[in-house]
Amino acid sequence: MTAYARIAAPLAGLVLAGLAVTGCAPQTSASGGTKDEKSGTLRVWLFREVGNKPKEKVVDAAVAAFEKRHKGTDVQVEYIPVDTRAQRIKAAFNDPASAPDLIEYGNTDTAGYVKDGGLADVTAEYTAWDEAKDTDPTAKQSVTVGGKVYGAPLFVGVRALYYRTDVLKDLGIAPPRSQAELIAASKKIHKARPGLYGLAVGGAYTYGALPFLWAHGGELAEKRGDTYKATVNTPKARKGIETYASLFGDANCPADKCASMGGNATVTAFTSGKAAMAIGGDFSHAAVEASKAKDKYAVVPLPGVKKGSIAPAFAGGNNIGVLKSTSHRTLAVDLMKSLTGKESQRRLFDAMGFLPTYTDVLDEAAKKQPYVAPFVRTLHSGAKFVPASPAWGQIDASLILPTMYQEIVSGRKSVDRASDDAAKKMDAAFSAAR
Repeated sequence: MTAYARIAAPLAGLVLAGLAVTGCAPQTSASGGTKDEKSGTLRVWLFREVGNKPKEKVVDAAVAAFEKRHKGTDVQVEYIPVDTRAQRIKAAFNDPASAPDLIEYGNTDTAGYVKDGGLADVTAEYTAWDEAKDTDPTAKQSVTVGGKVYGAPLFVGVRALYYRTDVLKDLGIAPPRSQAELIAASKKIHKARPGLYGLAVGGAYTYGALPFLWAHGGELAEKRGDTYKATVNTPKARKGIETYASLFGDANCPADKCASMGGNATVTAFTSGKAAMAIGGDFSHAAVEASKAKDKYAVVPLPGVKKGSIAPAFAGGNNIGVLKSTSHRTLAVDLMKSLTGKESQRRLFDAMGFLPTYTDVLDEAAKKQPYVAPFVRTLHSGAKFVPASPAWGQIDASLILPTMYQEIVSGRKSVDRASDDAAKKMDAAFSAAR
């Protein structure tokens, strides 16, 4: 797996492995740290990347600067496997004595970790931090629960539309600028070249489907007091669901082949030459560059309903948070700033391709690497995030939304019935998480 593909974990379902930390997990009882020592050892858990050395160099530089500022401190960084992080973080929340001071975590896990009592409220320090004012609003939303901030964004990732320039040119098709044009182009391509999906879509590709729901004015859920109420069965949401579902079938991407596909499978269809277009992330860039599509593709923001508009994309990524149990709170917050600050994010982009979470640093990245520009435009146009509820882990892990789409595209249920059933399941999860 490439460094870019690594970012797909939090985007496409980082919470799947974290189920033990969210919906089905018992409430933890970690208490807040009673000390705020100004020297000593700080422990940090970060995710281990495929090809971790570039990340280590960036982290080492941030740690060295921190230790220089704080004499008498020693930072110990451990890189933990992503696939076992759920159990380790859960154990840390339950055993403060052996817990680290800071952790890296997927941004869809924020609300669950807050409910578990593991993350420290750093609202005051974050608000006073000068660099934080330039944070992308959606990235900031990913560390915010109930109006309070529980960490700092480390990187962000979004999706856009990859297309084969040679195929569209040969067929006289302009890059789509609306969802109607996208659907028409997809069907025209498949009709002219039956061996190609016009646009590769997947019934299990939640974060590829959501931009259609959002573009039509739909939402996943709305805040109701101290909980959420599912809204996937409202008229606007149903219109978006129906639009995405219309891309399945013999005219574009046959349901018997595409209903089970997830995000990785749709991008693989594009890179292997089986699809003329696909919805992929900035983290898909390296895989596309190494494929048959190299030098024969371009990327534009996924179009919205109105011509020239951009469909809202899901903003995934990772954050770094301070544990409530730390006995070095002041130092831990400062180390969090060092690891997630602008200079560190610039270096992470150069080393790993991780998109920065600051609007000005994002613009710098786009100038440095032109391929980033469509993703930056997508972010700046207004990306979206999932409900800030600990129930989201259960909803995602239970495959409620993929099941809904698969029921629709297979013809087993109508849009109305499938969305009603999904809303009921989501509401049950929201209720259980209160």
